[in-house]
Order: sequence, then C-alpha cells, then structure tokens
Amino acid sequence: MTLPDVTRPGQPDLQRFNAATAHLEPPLAVVDLPALRANAADMTRRAAGKPIRLASKSVRCRGLIEQVLASGGFRGIMAYTLPEALWLAAHDTSPDILVAYPTADRAAIARLAADPVARAAVTVMIDCPDHLDMIEKAAATVPAPGPVRVCIDIDTCYVALGGRMRAGARRSPVRTPADAAALARNAAARPGIRLAGIMAYEAQIAGVGDNPPRRPYYAAAVRYMQKKSGAELAARRAAIAAAVRAVAPLDFVNGGGTGSIEKTAAEDAVTEIGAGSGLYQPWLFDSYRGFSGQPAALFALPVVRRPGPGVVTVLGGGYLASGPAQASRLPQPYLPAGLRLDAQEGAGEVQTPLLGPAADGLAIGDRVWFRHAKAGELCERFTDLHLIEGRSVAATVPTYRGEGQAFA
Repeated sequence: MTLPDVTRPGQPDLQRFNAATAHLEPPLAVVDLPALRANAADMTRRAAGKPIRLASKSVRCRGLIEQVLASGGFRGIMAYTLPEALWLAAHDTSPDILVAYPTADRAAIARLAADPVARAAVTVMIDCPDHLDMIEKAAATVPAPGPVRVCIDIDTCYVALGGRMRAGARRSPVRTPADAAALARNAAARPGIRLAGIMAYEAQIAGVGDNPPRRPYYAAAVRYMQKKSGAELAARRAAIAAAVRAVAPLDFVNGGGTGSIEKTAAEDAVTEIGAGSGLYQPWLFDSYRGFSGQPAALFALPVVRRPGPGVVTVLGGGYLASGPAQASRLPQPYLPAGLRLDAQEGAGEVQTPLLGPAADGLAIGDRVWFRHAKAGELCERFTDLHLIEGRSVAATVPTYRGEGQAFA
C-alpha cells in the first residue's frame, strides 16, 4: 500500500492548537475559525457573485452551518437526506433546502407533504417517473397534502471513445435535453408536484484534484479529461436548462463543487454553486491548482505507546473516508511534522502506529493532530467541535451526532 504525501506546515500551529485545547482530553476535534473564515471568503471570491448553496454533509454541524450562511456569499443548504432537511427546516436553519439525492423514505415524504413550512423550504431530488410516483403515493397518505417541490438531477459524466471511457459519478439516467424535458413534462402534469430546479454536479471536475503530488502523467491525463469534460458539459447544461425552462420556469440551476467553483460559475446557465468541503479543507483537496485552502478541521489523538525508536502509537484513528478502499481514504498525521502511517497497519480501529523522526520527540500523553481525507465525515466520530480562535477555544458546538442525529 502506498500512502499519500500530505504537505505539513511548521510548528506554530501545533503550539497554538495544543495551547487552545490543553484543558481538554483527546480524542477531540476542532475547527480553526480563522482558517474556516478564510476558506469561506476564498470560495465566495471564486464564485464571482453567484451564491453558493452550502453542502451540509461537508459540515455536519448546525451551529457552523448557521455561521457560514450568515457570513455572506452562501445562500441555502444542499442536504443529503430528506429527514436531515426536515430537521434543519424545523430549526429554521434555512428557508431554502435542496436534498441532493433522491429519497425512498415514504414516511419522510409524507411528513414533508403534510407540513406547509417544510414544503416551502425543502426541494427533493428526482431523476425518473418512479420518484414522482413515490412522492404522490406517500403524499396521498396524509390529509390535505400540499404540492412538493422537486429538482431534476442531470448526469454529468464525461463519455468518450464510443462509451469505452467514462469519468464521473454514476448518478442520474437523465443526460440529454430531451431526457430532461420529458421528465419535466411528467412532473409539470402532476398537481401534487412543483418543478423548482435542476442540478448537475460534475464530480469528475469538482471532486478530482488536478495536481496530485509525484504523479505528473496522471495529473496531465486528469487535466485533459477535465478540460474536455468541462467544455462538453457547459454546452449540454445550457441546452438542458433551456429545454426544461421551455416546459416550466425554474427557481435555480445548480452545478459545481469545491473543486470547480470558478469554472462552473462562469457558465451563464448556472445560477448557483453547490459546495462545502472547501470550508474544512480536508487533505484530499490539497491537490488542486486553482485554489489553496487552509486546513480548518482537525482531530487530535493521544500517544499511548512507544513501541520502539521512531515509532509511537495513538489511540484510535480509523476514521476512514467513503469511496474506494485505498490509501487515499485514510486520515493523515499532520502535526507535529515528520510522522506517517505504517503501510502495514494504516489507521486502526483502536490504535494507530505512526512512524518517523518526530516520534522520538513525543511522550506518552502527547497529542498528534490529524486531517481527515474528506470533510464532514469526521463529525460522525465526534459529538462536539471545539472552535479555536487564536490560542483559545471560543466555543464548543455539537455535531449532528452530538445533537442525537444520524442521517444515513
């Protein structure tokens, strides 16, 4: 197993984080507020005046979601499940919540149809008539249901070589303007449905770094693919938006992600950008040429063993990110500099050995700071986030898990 290289800064941040959390016992998770604010400002700059819909799964902390939405440049939430969206709406977190993935939760759909406040705030995702049928049937189980807002998800994959080459996430079967218009007509014909928007998330551009370290040929291939894909998608997304608008007016056309904000914002057809990971800047987002975020979300684990020279072992650490089972999904030791995972053990459920010259300077009880591979998934491991301002904890806020919520 080849473990990825992660750029590490000098010692001042280590001293600051240790000083701020000296009164706390690790394991613990923090968000560095100055870094978060700087990342939010840079994302807003890259969006060039178009609003960013905040991807809640990349934050998973209601208190921080509210702070970011109040900061300017961000408008609305992109939730990842309907129960989460209903919970956020019930707490007045935002009056505009788009559920980014289709739901098969009939009970949640019925709750949505029966609640006028939630119906005004929440839009659910569809990509086939079956989704519309499910919404209608679930809504029919409650008295006096109101119309449910829906958004059409568009397939953005880049396809070449007669279909033999494909890049992008396997999401929607809706690919062409004709596909989208047909589904729009189906939705518009149903009195219990209101078509509100379309979404087209280009994972192969927004979620794939174009400057991976020590992989020049792969990087060149990624850049070529992204250039071709971006040009193809811009034309197709504009045609799809026009075709759907010919059927019904749209409140929004959503696209993009942290890795493609400025590219997607340049498209006239796109009215808003969906993004969130750049706020925390997990280490997988270090490999982009177009922007450079500041690590904002970190977790600390205590040293509990010293097996030998050049080795320490910390408690826990197996906080793996979703995606293919490979080294790029492992958390990475960040501070102090000079530590790496053991390729034979990786990040363990109850202990994680760390190798490198910095190990000999660590004592039992010292803490090692890690960065997660992805953003909000870290919050599934902790009930609280300690918000650091300078050399102190300014506040402690609960994660979704800390509020007793687990949205699968």
